[in-house]
Amino acid sequence: MIEHTLDLTLFDRIVATGSLSAAAREMGLSLAVVSKRLGLLEQRLGVRLLNRTTRRQALTEEGQVFHTCCRRILAEIAETERLMSRQSDTVGGVLRISAPRAFGRRQLAPLLVAFRERHPDVKIHLSLSDLWVDLVAHGIDVAIRVGTLPDSSLVAQELAPNYRVLIASPDYLARRGTPRDAGELQQHDCILFGNSPHGDWRFIWQSETVRVQVRDTYVVDDGDTAHELALHGAGIVQKSIWDVGDDIEAGRLVRVLPDLPIPASPLHAVYPHGPHLAPRTRAFIDFMRDRLRAAWRWPER
Repeated sequence: MIEHTLDLTLFDRIVATGSLSAAAREMGLSLAVVSKRLGLLEQRLGVRLLNRTTRRQALTEEGQVFHTCCRRILAEIAETERLMSRQSDTVGGVLRISAPRAFGRRQLAPLLVAFRERHPDVKIHLSLSDLWVDLVAHGIDVAIRVGTLPDSSLVAQELAPNYRVLIASPDYLARRGTPRDAGELQQHDCILFGNSPHGDWRFIWQSETVRVQVRDTYVVDDGDTAHELALHGAGIVQKSIWDVGDDIEAGRLVRVLPDLPIPASPLHAVYPHGPHLAPRTRAFIDFMRDRLRAAWRWPER
């Protein structure tokens, strides 16, 4: 039987920090104590939670299940303490946010400053990545995501409208010509990025989904880099209007096939299922929804 929440906290920090020594430093314990408690925990559970070598550690399948349970239990304990506190209405503490790189830099960062002016007791931990982050495993309170959300274990709230567009630089289109239909995209250089990038681009034509396998001339793991490649004439890329709307208005980029819609991709706030939402998370979601909808300035696609 697990007798103390310290074991749960300790295991969570070992996973989050990536090593026993880092967890020991964070919690103010010796490495020997951390190693011993982990060994006793595995002994009581009767399973190995981590595979460890001198250079790296990796969760076993049982360890992944146990860590998910740890995160949920620790979150519920923290929430219970908050509810019992006289300061249950105070918006404070650490807010851990995940967002796509381009959106985080251009749109989210300025809004975080305004959010903290309203709630100065909140500390912001922001992680930017174009990859889909496991919120529970990384201890993320809320993520900003674009498009469809396949993970049914998460709660999603729509924040603001959004749609994707195909864009290229005027220089590229002058050199290579402008595609007249989706099929002609196969003759063009295309820029792919994001989570598991692939060249299967989808469009809506007469209420049907049309798929086009485009040429993956450039494949990058960063949306800003894909944006810069397009600005420098590398080819055609599919981006959120939030990321490239200003460049389109300024003439630095041109929409390609503007009459051929891409499947809907609204902005969502996503967070793990739970009986209660921390006040700081609720305040952040409400704030972002109000500010982003007020900032929406692009015409319907």
